Amino acid sequence: MDKKLKVGIIGGTGMVGQRFVSLLHDHPWFEVACIAASERSAGKTYLDAVKERWTQSIPVPEKIGGLIVENAMDVDKISGQVDFVFCAVDMDKNAAKQLEEAYAKAETPVVSNNSAHRATPDVPMVIPEVNHHHLDIISKQRKRLGTKNGFIAVKPNCSIQSYVPAIHALMEFMPKQIVVSTYQAISGAGKTFKDWPEIIDNVIPFIKGEEEKSENEPLKIWGRIEKDEIVNAKEPVISAQCIRVPVSDGHMATVFVNFANKPSKDEILKLWENYQGKPQILGLPSAPKQFLKYMQEDNRPQTKLDRDYENGMGITVGRLREDNLYHYKFVCLSHNTLRGAAGGAVLIAELLKAEGYLVSKQN
Repeated sequence: MDKKLKVGIIGGTGMVGQRFVSLLHDHPWFEVACIAASERSAGKTYLDAVKERWTQSIPVPEKIGGLIVENAMDVDKISGQVDFVFCAVDMDKNAAKQLEEAYAKAETPVVSNNSAHRATPDVPMVIPEVNHHHLDIISKQRKRLGTKNGFIAVKPNCSIQSYVPAIHALMEFMPKQIVVSTYQAISGAGKTFKDWPEIIDNVIPFIKGEEEKSENEPLKIWGRIEKDEIVNAKEPVISAQCIRVPVSDGHMATVFVNFANKPSKDEILKLWENYQGKPQILGLPSAPKQFLKYMQEDNRPQTKLDRDYENGMGITVGRLREDNLYHYKFVCLSHNTLRGAAGGAVLIAELLKAEGYLVSKQN
């Protein structure tokens, strides 16, 4: 068996960084060798840095808890300790963009949970089961950066993870218009009920930037590589509303869709049931065995009951029916901090390793 790749977590003390720690402490391919955060946490042990705000269901893993937190800005020092990094920093978008590019230029590949590079034309934004072929753009990005091994790959916004895969499985029928409303958990804002009591018994009908991301990011995922960039698809046209709801984890989406060629309900259900992407074909460690699961009950999926399907890495779908204005409507659910955040990024890294993009610096 190959030696584990050494990984750093940049922004490791925040909620998403903590989720990376919980997923990676016993990962079969990756070993956490470095945790980095702001200057405020640098110099402390990881346990001391997070002990008052640890949000995960497991205790801080002993081996990782003893690591000394590095300053995320010490790019050369951290790059000397790791083969690649996950990035989940909480900072200004331009600063995050510069930081990620600095790591890439230091020949340290970056798998990012941040939005900074999602619109960068030669940076692949990947849902591994949907557009794994966009990894081909990495060679063009390396040429631009002047690197041999360094590059950046990003995970898309958590709000699109539930409905884009369900639509993608039906692409042969050419979806033309989509109306989607997402009902998003508070962990998507990095919050818990303890530190956000105002959300209890409340719904907030605005999440800054989310609707634009929900409408635009799928078009890059469904785009094509032309020369040195990924060119966004022009269709389907998407209209989105994004709402914050008093739920700890799990993003739900209600979807209305029109197709150029309307499928039958049986055709839709068969495609969802049988859909497989590259992670399932390769048997990647974090890949759900069945990516899309249709639930027959009228009142499913439910956030509390179904967000942990396939260890939080699968997508549940329900309530498929014809509509008076659109061809069909249905409901989707994904776990926003697993599939939608850290887990999705870990799956991207597994795909990158399997495809030969992540290698040990000792080779």
